[in-house]
Amino acid sequence: MTPVTVRVLPQRTWLERTRAHERRVDAWLSPALERRARGEAHPVEDFLFDYYPYPPSRLRRWSPGLGVVLQGRAAEVFRDRRGFVVSPEAAHVDPVISPAQSSRLRWVRDLLLRTSARAAVVGCFGLHEWAMVYRLDRAERRHPQVALRVPDQVVEATVEQVGLRCTHFDALRFFSPEARPRNVSTLSRETQPEHEQPGCLHATMDLFKYCMWLQPLLPAELSADAFELARDARALDMAASPYDLAAYGLTPVPVESAAGRAEYKHRQAEVAARGQELRSRILAAVEAVVAHVRSSTRIRETPTARHR
Repeated sequence: MTPVTVRVLPQRTWLERTRAHERRVDAWLSPALERRARGEAHPVEDFLFDYYPYPPSRLRRWSPGLGVVLQGRAAEVFRDRRGFVVSPEAAHVDPVISPAQSSRLRWVRDLLLRTSARAAVVGCFGLHEWAMVYRLDRAERRHPQVALRVPDQVVEATVEQVGLRCTHFDALRFFSPEARPRNVSTLSRETQPEHEQPGCLHATMDLFKYCMWLQPLLPAELSADAFELARDARALDMAASPYDLAAYGLTPVPVESAAGRAEYKHRQAEVAARGQELRSRILAAVEAVVAHVRSSTRIRETPTARHR
């Protein structure tokens, strides 16, 4: 059996990384937790906590990732942490993973490989949010507390004249019943790996989901990077929506006009480029996890499962 290569972090080093991670994440989490305590909703930022069902405490929780031994008082700090093995003077992430985690690991790797290999398509103009309100009454919309910045007639005309070219199943499934048949592609969970492409804002946001899926096997800093990019993608997502979000500090990207669509396409390409760089880093980390687990001969192969 090939020996497993591990890195060793002294107590000072991993404590510094832990505190830096917590400070970084707290800057995002504190406003969200304060709003939650006041019972206030935020249609832009709350998405990352509502749609992705991970409590703020989980994002704040630091992990070095698989293949790193933490020295010093690590046993005390990580004793009750799921997925860790502790000894009197050290702690590390457990390389023994469940069949479900093995399946999820391979599913993520396959999806990232396929998505990375495709060219970014940036001609959807963010009309998924328009499709989600198309021909719906205000009470039926996902954000009924927020008014639209354009009349219903403009929503209908934009959807019908520009067209819907969504490639992401998890966006399509929230389309209004009348908008869904207008999409150029028929999407499903089973065919997601065949349609996912790096230009899609939601595919970029989902990088956060995959990092959280695989915690604590991946470094927590990678999850924080994915969350930061997801926040930026979500801001563009909603700036291009038909909602009036000026009260939340968002300047509209008016995709109902040719100039607005050109602006959106440029900004979408910038997010896509950042997403591809992050996707490559996540894929490298996933490959390292696969190699580490296999070298430990502790992985049990199971058929690939479907995941949300």
